[in-house]
Amino acid sequence: MSTGELLYRPGWEEARARLAAWWNGGDIGRPAMCVHVPRAKPVEDIPALPQPQGWLTDYSTRSLDYRVNLALRACTRTDYYGEAVPFASPGNLAPNCLALYLGCKGVEMPDTVWCEPFIDDPDTARFAHDPGNFYWNFTLEAIKRTQEQARGKSLIEFPDLIEGLDTLAAMRGSDRLLVDLIERPDWVRASLRKITDLYFRYYDVLYDLIRDDMGGSVMWAWAPGRMAKVQCDISAMMSPGMFQDFMAPIFAEMTERISYSLYHWDGAAQHHDALLALPRLGMLAWNPPAGATYAPDHWWPMYHKSLDAGKKLMLAVANADALLALKREFGAKCKHMLISCQARSAEQADQLLRMMEL
Repeated sequence: MSTGELLYRPGWEEARARLAAWWNGGDIGRPAMCVHVPRAKPVEDIPALPQPQGWLTDYSTRSLDYRVNLALRACTRTDYYGEAVPFASPGNLAPNCLALYLGCKGVEMPDTVWCEPFIDDPDTARFAHDPGNFYWNFTLEAIKRTQEQARGKSLIEFPDLIEGLDTLAAMRGSDRLLVDLIERPDWVRASLRKITDLYFRYYDVLYDLIRDDMGGSVMWAWAPGRMAKVQCDISAMMSPGMFQDFMAPIFAEMTERISYSLYHWDGAAQHHDALLALPRLGMLAWNPPAGATYAPDHWWPMYHKSLDAGKKLMLAVANADALLALKREFGAKCKHMLISCQARSAEQADQLLRMMEL
């Protein structure tokens, strides 16, 4: 897919050059910043299709036409500044697409899709690529049809594949998998091996489909090569030793095979040291535990530790005051952050970018 300049993102060639430099250790004079400004009028008028009856979630597979239409309209009401880039997610069918490709049934619910577990007997469990899988073929067709119409306007994001124990938990059920970790550790390790091999079988096809003309790709953020977001949410219920045993080797392998990586770190702070020890893991995106009421600066010691270990940080920042607080606390370390924020206007977006210069 050739990009050049994008209709929805003037100046994208320069922005992605800055991002490429930033990912590869260069100094762009400030943090990498994705600043989004809402538009009162869409940059392109793409008529909306009528919402299908019974539509519960934009992950839905009820209508391919409607999913493509949603993707085409996704970026038309936003202006993009700094290193922000418009991207659509037509092939994203659940917060665990790999589990769908490997046999889970997607149960559509308000604003999400639940992957229904199906492995009742570990001894007969089968992990295999199925070229006829409905969800896989829906993903491919949705991406291809969106690409045909979005070329030169916006990019396409990877589906949220997910991997490792989170995928096995979707297939087996979290409660049963936690027991398996103790009672069937060899089966778990063998299953993780198969899941990892299958992950890359799907990933490689998707990367070849969505990459841009310099080999860049998007998963939450654009990077100048093979990009992926990895995670292990079930690790919140695991000890550091168990995480080190089961998942650290998987992530070490995955981050060797993917040039640019982001860890979606969802509240399992006990695994911080294990994550920092992964030499090829590029960036952490910290999400505080559910129900946490701490102010953002409560996590600053964790940010310092991550940055001092050579990891980048992906942060969402609420306003200009919060940006200034980060700048005061972290100084030049901010240059290793990828910050997402909102602005009300082009003028305010420019002010935020200038404010963070170092």
